[in-house]
Amino acid sequence: MRLGLAQLNPIVGDLAGNRRRILDAYATLVAQGAELVVFPELAVSGYPPRDLLFKRRFVPDVTDSLTQIAAAIGDVPALIGTVEANLSGSGRPFFNSAAFCHRGQVRTMARKCLLPTYDVFDEDRYFEPAALPTVVEHLGQRIGITICEDIWTHPMISTRQLYRGHLPLEQLASQRCDLMVNLSASPWHYDKDSVREKLVAAAARSLRCPVAYVNAVGGNDELIFDGRSLVCDADGRTVAGLPAFAEALQVVTLGGPATLHPSFAQDELKDMYEALVLGLRDYAHKSGFKRALIALSGGIDSALVAVIAADALGRDNIIGVSLPSAISSQHSRDDARILAQNLGIRFETIAIADAVAATEQSLQPLFTGRPRDVTEENIQARIRGVLMMALSNKYGALLLTTGNKSEVAVGYCTLYGDMCGGLAVISDVFKTQIYALSRWINRHGEIIPRNTIDKAPSAELRPGQTDQDSLPPYDVLDQILHGYVEEGLSSRDLVAQGFGEAVVKDVVRKVDLNEYKRKQAAPGLKITPLAFGVGRRIPIVQKYVS
Repeated sequence: MRLGLAQLNPIVGDLAGNRRRILDAYATLVAQGAELVVFPELAVSGYPPRDLLFKRRFVPDVTDSLTQIAAAIGDVPALIGTVEANLSGSGRPFFNSAAFCHRGQVRTMARKCLLPTYDVFDEDRYFEPAALPTVVEHLGQRIGITICEDIWTHPMISTRQLYRGHLPLEQLASQRCDLMVNLSASPWHYDKDSVREKLVAAAARSLRCPVAYVNAVGGNDELIFDGRSLVCDADGRTVAGLPAFAEALQVVTLGGPATLHPSFAQDELKDMYEALVLGLRDYAHKSGFKRALIALSGGIDSALVAVIAADALGRDNIIGVSLPSAISSQHSRDDARILAQNLGIRFETIAIADAVAATEQSLQPLFTGRPRDVTEENIQARIRGVLMMALSNKYGALLLTTGNKSEVAVGYCTLYGDMCGGLAVISDVFKTQIYALSRWINRHGEIIPRNTIDKAPSAELRPGQTDQDSLPPYDVLDQILHGYVEEGLSSRDLVAQGFGEAVVKDVVRKVDLNEYKRKQAAPGLKITPLAFGVGRRIPIVQKYVS
């Protein structure tokens, strides 16, 4: 059989646009000789639709769009991910389904069995699970249909423990399938692509038949989908692999020669960079923005964001703004200007010393008798935020925040200051990863000024300030944060690993105290297994000490 794999980038709620993408991809793949065309999970509506599902007209409109799509499907059938209303009168109101469309009609609805409700997933809020996976017949072949989580049941996967009873792959094993397909919308984080390939290979071996996995690509809110659709033969060998972070249409002949796109397996830093570029591009374009603004401090974080933005939106659509105060060093001003020149982006300077002095003078009657402290430092950051938001309004440009995961974790950022913006591009990238990415960007020549990478990091809110005045070295801090935030380890666990008790307790205290800041932060792009955002739901008001 010749399978048409349609690795598409749908937009949540863009029913007409998604319909055009689906039908255009179908026509292309049929013209290339496909005998069955497979699309990603919820391709009709986009994934994840979340509470759009509860709007009264949304699911009927999705159903109507699917009907229009099915009417255009000819002799070559298509499997298309969609939302289906649950008309049984019991259970949750919808199914996460795959529509088997053939000769102008929806012939069969295959429903998702396992509904993830962890990390960024909350499908149990909307969907009713199916008791059994569906098998359809085409060209004399028995085709088992699964949807995303249905294959995430290997013993190496911890989430396997969430599900009881018969698992979809076990149920399909008794059905003697000739082919199994999996429609997926699986968000990316680093190291996940290798796990997926192992899961698909294991499924093929257990079912003793080829398995085709078709994944979505693109960014929707904080989630980034990497594509990397693949086909494994019955022995678990990967015989086809589509590109990472790009739409692709490919016909794969089962039993034919192996064809793997070069980006299917690539360097982790390249993956991280391309994920951030795609996430920013789709967040901006799908939200209606063509241009972006970045406050360039001369530091490494804003430099990395500027490089990503120029790649994502084009250098002509990026404005970098230097906002020096009386404390800002000359080398930081120079580094910001050189970066802008290297990128070929527009560069402006707005000095804030007078605005800071005027603000302090206005507050002086109320501050009399009180020593200078972090309050005055934050005035600088907040004036920068006001000015950058004014430029964002005036130019209709998306303001990008530049805080990294290490800083956001411990609250080393100013609410209504450097946290102002519409997207936190690197808020899920640890500081040590910021340095690694910056060196990777410079691998063929200097783009980010070398001085920006080599100098001690500083917020420059007081003379001689460095980050390590308030924080442990980033290589230590990031290991503690990884353990505490991403692995859920306690202070005692971290001390037992060899970290100093005083340092651990200070870091943990800062993480816990600054939950209120993160709740007010711009949405950030997720690239780690656990990001600050919808996947991490810690109460702001809580007294638990680990």
